[in-house]
Amino acid sequence: MSEPLELVPAPAEREVVLSLRDAALGFGSRTLWSGLDLDVHAGEFVAVLGPNGSGKTSLLKTILGQQRLDGGSISFDGHPVRRGDRRIGYIPQQKLIPAGTPMRARDLVALGVSGHRWGLPIPGRGDREQVDRLVDAVGARRYANAPVGSLSGGEQQRLRVAQALAGDPALLLCDEPLLSLDLQHQRGVSELIDRRRREHGSAVVFVTHDVNPVLGMVDRVLYLAGGRFRAGTPDEVLRSDVLTDLYGTPVDVLRTRGRIVVVGIPDAETHEHHEHSRDAHPEPAA
Repeated sequence: MSEPLELVPAPAEREVVLSLRDAALGFGSRTLWSGLDLDVHAGEFVAVLGPNGSGKTSLLKTILGQQRLDGGSISFDGHPVRRGDRRIGYIPQQKLIPAGTPMRARDLVALGVSGHRWGLPIPGRGDREQVDRLVDAVGARRYANAPVGSLSGGEQQRLRVAQALAGDPALLLCDEPLLSLDLQHQRGVSELIDRRRREHGSAVVFVTHDVNPVLGMVDRVLYLAGGRFRAGTPDEVLRSDVLTDLYGTPVDVLRTRGRIVVVGIPDAETHEHHEHSRDAHPEPAA
């Protein structure tokens, strides 16, 4: 039986899942960010915002152990991060799987259950039951046996959420998981992620260009820009004076009908938080 809502500790009062201390990362001669101190608590939803090339995806790569910091430290669950940690789930950007791909929807989920093992995965009864539970958890039972390439982008992304949950993650990393999805599927996928952190206490680090679909779920924002950063609640960070200081140029933050619109970002990048130009500043590769 779940605790009464009033007795459930706020995220900031729970244990620290992810910790960065004086963390710094660069790309070539350019500093992406430095001096970053950040604690992410169990059940906390942290949105990572900023222009392309500011180091958002690179931050996720350091947490996944795929990229080393240039300075400082990073730990997960009290230990240095390591590559392949099953308790860190990862949901990538939505990329359509081509029609004709010889794989069922449930087979895609099964990769999260047994794909990490050496040799040819041979699913046992326990694996099949876990796949069924994951498929049900994301509402994909109706098309579980359909060819994955025949599904819509939103349906495929639900399966990637299920795949990311296979290791019962304490931390869920999301790299633009709503990109290219329509509003209905954006809502469905974001609600799945939010439900996971509320029911299981998984921390969420959610990289996005547009905070509006998840604004009501976000506890804190980490905003990266120009080698600098700001962290705090959405009301503390998504303000004209804060972003003006961060960018070093006048920026207006407007709130209309429950949405945030940012105007005056350099390079004429005006967004309904955030519609950045996809080509102006490509995110550096690992």
